Amino acid sequence: LQLVESGGGLVQPGGSLRLSCAASGFTLDSYAMGWFRQAPGKAREGVSYISRSGGSTNYADSVKGRFTISRDNAKNTVYLQMNSLKPEDTAIYYCAAEGPPYALDWAMWEAYDFWGQGSQVTVSS
Repeated sequence: LQLVESGGGLVQPGGSLRLSCAASGFTLDSYAMGWFRQAPGKAREGVSYISRSGGSTNYADSVKGRFTISRDNAKNTVYLQMNSLKPEDTAIYYCAAEGPPYALDWAMWEAYDFWGQGSQVTVSS
């Protein structure tokens, strides 16, 4: 059972990146999915969430209007489109899968069952 993130890298402020999270060994359509990030010296924080069907999404206030989460269950992949990136978005980004029962707080990282290895995103000029 594995989640693998890709798509991170170095981008200038105002630029865009799209992160992908591919599952192997299990099907993502049984899980709600979240994206989290952790910057050096800071706590892990929830960035975005998408329900099993994709019909419900949530975002941290800091990324609303700039980031978009989506999923393609046929491809067993979840995406995070990040636009208008800022230096404060610099962090390691992780995708995570949450099975039932689902936590009331989507950003509670302890509720997630499987985690990817992380993908570094650096926003700098």
